[in-house]
Amino acid sequence: MTAVNAIPDLKPALMRPDQMPSVDRGGGNRTIPLVGRGTGSQQMLTGMTIIGAGSAIPWHFHNCEETVLVLEGEGFAEVGDEVHPVKPMDATWIPCNLPHRFRNGSSEKPLKIFWVYASIDATRTMLETGETRPVSAEHAKKSA
Repeated sequence: MTAVNAIPDLKPALMRPDQMPSVDRGGGNRTIPLVGRGTGSQQMLTGMTIIGAGSAIPWHFHNCEETVLVLEGEGFAEVGDEVHPVKPMDATWIPCNLPHRFRNGSSEKPLKIFWVYASIDATRTMLETGETRPVSAEHAKKSA
């Protein structure tokens, strides 16, 4: 099957997260950036976050919509004032500017989530400090 690529310089990408570098988010949490400007995306930003046993991602919000799919483990999606138990294949949709976090419910196993931002220019604002940074900054500082 042949298709015409509207933007000839862009090529599809296949990513293997288990072979890619990750970013240490502290507290036993790591993020693996996937789709972004580096892969040629012009509109979306995706990645995986592994939340360590007994850990949580700090409270934050974004300047765009986000959807999260739970891949492995069990935990809690804390969105605004609501707490929802989550398990593999549960998905969330979070409107922009709504504080949220994901918390691992296990003291032994990681909680793995896949996230998608509706904007390549997504930002994360931390509730505790008020600091706002581009999510894509994580794509630039890969560790191991």
